[in-house]
Amino acid sequence: MALHPVLETVTNRIIQRSKPSRGAYLAHLEAARVKGPQRGTLACTNLAHGFAAFPVNDKLVLKEIKKPSVAIVSAYNDMLSAHQPFERYPEIIKQAVREVGAVAQFAGGTPAMCDGVTQGQPGMELSLFSRDAIAMSAAVALSHNMFDAALYLGVCDKIVPGLLIGALHFGHLPAVFVPAGPMTTGLSNSEKAKIRQLYAQGKVGRAELLEGESQSYHSAGTCTFYGTANSNQMLMEVMGLHLPGAAFITPNTPLRDELTKAAAQRAAVITDQGSEYIPVGHVVDEKSIVNAIVALLTTGGSTNHTLHLVAIAKAAGIVIDWNDFDELSKVVPLLCRIYPNGEADVNHFHAAGGTGFVIRELLDIGLLHDDVTTILGKGLRKHCAEPFLGEGDKGVVFKDSPVESGDDKVLRKADNPFSPDGGMVLVQGNLGRAVMKVSAVKPQHRTVEAPALVFNSQEDFMDAYKAGQLDRDFVAVIRFQGPRANGMPELHALTPALANLQDAGRKVALVTDGRMSGASGKVPAAIHVSPEILAGGPLGLVRDGDILKVCAETGTLEALVDSAVWHARSMAHADMSPNHVGMGRELFAMFRASVCEAEKGATTFPLPSPIPTTVGLHDKDPVGNTVPGSDEDFSTKKEV
Repeated sequence: MALHPVLETVTNRIIQRSKPSRGAYLAHLEAARVKGPQRGTLACTNLAHGFAAFPVNDKLVLKEIKKPSVAIVSAYNDMLSAHQPFERYPEIIKQAVREVGAVAQFAGGTPAMCDGVTQGQPGMELSLFSRDAIAMSAAVALSHNMFDAALYLGVCDKIVPGLLIGALHFGHLPAVFVPAGPMTTGLSNSEKAKIRQLYAQGKVGRAELLEGESQSYHSAGTCTFYGTANSNQMLMEVMGLHLPGAAFITPNTPLRDELTKAAAQRAAVITDQGSEYIPVGHVVDEKSIVNAIVALLTTGGSTNHTLHLVAIAKAAGIVIDWNDFDELSKVVPLLCRIYPNGEADVNHFHAAGGTGFVIRELLDIGLLHDDVTTILGKGLRKHCAEPFLGEGDKGVVFKDSPVESGDDKVLRKADNPFSPDGGMVLVQGNLGRAVMKVSAVKPQHRTVEAPALVFNSQEDFMDAYKAGQLDRDFVAVIRFQGPRANGMPELHALTPALANLQDAGRKVALVTDGRMSGASGKVPAAIHVSPEILAGGPLGLVRDGDILKVCAETGTLEALVDSAVWHARSMAHADMSPNHVGMGRELFAMFRASVCEAEKGATTFPLPSPIPTTVGLHDKDPVGNTVPGSDEDFSTKKEV
């Protein structure tokens, strides 16, 4: 099947745009390769430290410096239901790699916070920056240079993007991502949402709300709605970093354990010591990033990935922006209805055909690149498969994904989509640039023109709602929620209140430089407004009563204010100091000070630069990054 012309155009544009930084990245990758196992570069005292506490037989393998060593980098903690299953994984992995003549060591752990716990709490202001902290933690784990491949154990919102960013900074090493799987289905997502709305209206109490939430989030495994955590898992499969069909097998089952063993053994096989060297820096390229965007759009995935995919791509020297998402969204059909874009959960989606079904449908209409490298080798079509237990419940075998959907209310073929487009829209105008997820927004709600009501926090909004002051048509402007202001928290607590107002017949919309997460639903929301106010963004010029137009159909984000009046206004200010202290927020000041804008990934890491040949502080590389360690004031520069 020939590639769709828009897919081809967007991909070629990204390739051209990224040439300087991608070239620099690949040069770094090649420079990091060594002949033989990586630990062969270590001095004897270094190596002795690296295996001092290891079992005797494994220690002998490490001493010989002939066989590969696989790092385990895990975000395990037992507070997160999604990550609790990882407690058992290290021993499963170690035994599995011994069976193929390699060794595995637990290289290090990373933080893992739960947005579900921190929603509406001060800790949420650490959430986005935890992604960069996780990337740094993964780098620390691998910095011992003992390893020839790595297994990354993570599931949730910032954790998988952070792990992948960290992995890409060790792009010469193969990387296999190992999921834990979703919890079994509990209380339906629609019933959970109904209870939340009733609580917001004061019609049920906290006890009823807690019981409903407990029936929904009830066991080990990932939350079953299609938010950022499960979008992560979808993207890892489509980018070829998972074994096929691995994402949505429930925890603590024989098939889940066999998939973990198979992933560990695959990581040991694809090191630079074998015949199938597949470094992660070659798996994640321009085409695989485009595939990830397409997968996000066709499944109605999380808006958080308009930040995370940009940051992941940047780590590999690839430059993407929201125009790329917008252009692809116009031609990528919506093939899935998973809550909040439908009634089903991810278990239902997997039973209906799952990720392999989606990959095959898109390949067959030219909307995915097949000529990519995955952990299985060349070709994405290898991932049009689903796993089953082998003979005697031992091992895992892969069979072709079903040709027909098991439930066309959840999953459809490409010739009968739920929508001809992907439901993610770029809106822009004199308020800046923002993204809207409209796959769950009914057409009659996709355009709102109404007076602005301006709030500096979601708490201020909720106070007004509870006081009965919002029974009107309006556009809520929640400002000072960007990464520089307070770490760009999710504003998910607004969803039930806004949904109640919309259900009551009011025309309402949200405009914010904050986030709404993968759980954003039926209310039109222009989010991630970029640039934010603290970066000079025009959202700080909006005043109560200004008529704002938010339109997903025309891509409009406008304040309908006379131009002279608009430009005569001064920028709004807010005292953000209370948001910078307490719950550890003061430790993240360096992130707030150095973070880039949302459309550039809201990250603190620069694009890869060419390997410097001089020492100084202010030299610039071809993409405009300062080369560390040079100083243009030096009269002479020392060669490295």
